[in-house]
Amino acid sequence: MSRVGKNPIKLADKVKATVAGAVIKFEGPKGKLDVKMPSTDIKAEVKDGVLTVSRPSDSRRHRELHGLTRAILANAAKGVATGWEKSLAIRGVGYRAEVKGKQIHFALGYSHPVVFDLPEGVTAEVAKVPRTEDTLPTIDLKILSANRELVGKTAVEIRALRPPEPYKGKGIKLHEEHVRRKEGKTGTA
Repeated sequence: MSRVGKNPIKLADKVKATVAGAVIKFEGPKGKLDVKMPSTDIKAEVKDGVLTVSRPSDSRRHRELHGLTRAILANAAKGVATGWEKSLAIRGVGYRAEVKGKQIHFALGYSHPVVFDLPEGVTAEVAKVPRTEDTLPTIDLKILSANRELVGKTAVEIRALRPPEPYKGKGIKLHEEHVRRKEGKTGTA
């Protein structure tokens, strides 16, 4: 048995899951998600608020898909119950972000403003971090959604607008990311 795949998924009180063929529909306080099963061989079943995943054989392919399917379904169940969040730090003098409806307007040191369209089902929040004397101004940007994959993809696309540079640390980085800093050139005196 797969160590991950054999674990049952306990659904939160307000979360409902229904199995419709190869699609499992989740509904909860944070939204609705339809998850397509990676393989038709793997079966899912909901009983008394517990979702279980089973496989037909112990072949290598079925063992791999068993754990993968269970992890995807657990992420969807958590997403509709509490939601997923990814934080980004925008650092630099004059760097700004502002949420306007389904768009984020950035000032990232370019000669033009950058407008990023949020995908369907994703929201964003902006908060300014108090500045200390030795740091660059920092803005916290939070990406929120019920779909974990969409949160990560959106965060990476926003980071690509102005990746962090190693000399001053300016740019957009994920909060858990560590940017190795370089010393820079020293003048001959």
